[in-house]
Amino acid sequence: MGNSLFFTLLAISAVLLAAIPSPAAGDGHVFGKSIPRKSLGLKKEKLSHFRFYWHDVQSGRNPTSVMVIPPPGNSTTGFGSANMIDNPLTLRPELTSECVGRAQGMYASASKEGIGLLMVMNFAFIEGKYNGSTLTVVGRNSVFDEVREMSVIGGSGLFRFARGYVLAKTHWLDLQTGDATVEYNAYVLHY
Repeated sequence: MGNSLFFTLLAISAVLLAAIPSPAAGDGHVFGKSIPRKSLGLKKEKLSHFRFYWHDVQSGRNPTSVMVIPPPGNSTTGFGSANMIDNPLTLRPELTSECVGRAQGMYASASKEGIGLLMVMNFAFIEGKYNGSTLTVVGRNSVFDEVREMSVIGGSGLFRFARGYVLAKTHWLDLQTGDATVEYNAYVLHY
């Protein structure tokens, strides 16, 4: 299943790249140029702190995290498995508290000798002035460490050109079901 998905994505990428027009030599196109920040509406950069709770629900009738690639039978750490997520982000640790956004993306077990996940996700916000804006988070998540740090590598909307980091701390984990609630603190430089 994993190889066929890889080759399908590779074929789609090749088709999309072939469809991008390339400028003809000498037609006056410039590869890159400097532009003033103000032309993009960029103002003074600020540092913001956000705290919310990430709910990974693998059990029950309405999971928000689904394994799309199982690990090989000989793995003791789950190495090679991958989950797609659409996890709620709430203001408080209770899943029923106010939802401020969704964590959409994936995590994969990327460690052969421990529980270490590669996290790739967008925090898509749905509340207040951040409604419609996203933060992109990528990094290593050693789930049994007390606090894990991952990078904010960009964003959209009010978070264009964002950079920073998040700290993740497990609030609750059910080892039987895999369900978890994780407190996230995001420190973000943005305009």
